[in-house]
Amino acid sequence: MSDNQYEIAIVGAGPAGLSAALYAGRSMVKTIVLERGATGGQLWNTAEVDNFPGLPDTTGPELAQRFEEHAKKFGAEFVYGNVTKIAREGDGFLLTTDDETTYHADAVIVTVGGEARKLGVPGEEELSGMGVSYCAVCDGAFFKDVPIAVVGGGDSALEEGEYLTRFGSKVYLIHRRDKFRASPSLVEHFDASDKTEKVLNSVVEEIVGDGKVTGLRVKNTETGEVRELAVDAVFPFVGFTPHSAIFDGDLVETDESGHILTDQKMETKTPGLFAAGDVRSQFTRQISNAVGDATIAALAAAAHVTEVKRAATPA
Repeated sequence: MSDNQYEIAIVGAGPAGLSAALYAGRSMVKTIVLERGATGGQLWNTAEVDNFPGLPDTTGPELAQRFEEHAKKFGAEFVYGNVTKIAREGDGFLLTTDDETTYHADAVIVTVGGEARKLGVPGEEELSGMGVSYCAVCDGAFFKDVPIAVVGGGDSALEEGEYLTRFGSKVYLIHRRDKFRASPSLVEHFDASDKTEKVLNSVVEEIVGDGKVTGLRVKNTETGEVRELAVDAVFPFVGFTPHSAIFDGDLVETDESGHILTDQKMETKTPGLFAAGDVRSQFTRQISNAVGDATIAALAAAAHVTEVKRAATPA
């Protein structure tokens, strides 16, 4: 094989990408992992992790390092590269990065994830991981018996808001309109708790704190009145954007939110092209199910590579 010819190319090195690299390496296929940022992905933005089986009370960066060391043990090659295009090349694939470097692979596993949409207000970036969180299941338990704010008006905001009532002493739900996009049943469940308060026709102007969240400034869109809510945590749920716009043509199908559709092997509509982790359409987004997705994708990709070799071998 040439230097840039691989059997499996993995795009993204978060928990899904690193798990795929481990299993691809164990399958004894030539594997490259292309990552545009820090290996570990969103783990680097997670201060504490207490829901990954067998590793309670660890940090995101510590878990990222463990994942990376384990993956490298089995020989996967890691390269910094921002993949901007994935195209068909014969029965395989051509991957192009933003510096025009190209890589060839028999199979590709896309684990590029996505990101929660930000509010774009002062204090949000500075206090991310210090009271600002985009995952209630991940971080809710860190805010027991303290007031919490949830921002949004869709299903996710109402579901996560209700979930957070298990921990917080009070949960404010801040929504810019007076009606919700969420289903009426979710609104009803949220209202059923005596811990909740809806703050409607309101937008967040600033998240306040010094080293940790202590409150937020909220403006009423009808009256212009600004009030400050004393909270220890802010959970924005205003949407999630998957990084699924790197495919040439119609190699994949997506759901209405842009997440990639796959079968039970994590294979897309294009044979040999797989997706795992947060970029894939699924019920929930946790480290553990990213690992499970990637395990399946890597083993299925290795089987695909074997089939490609078999088909290319003269009878």
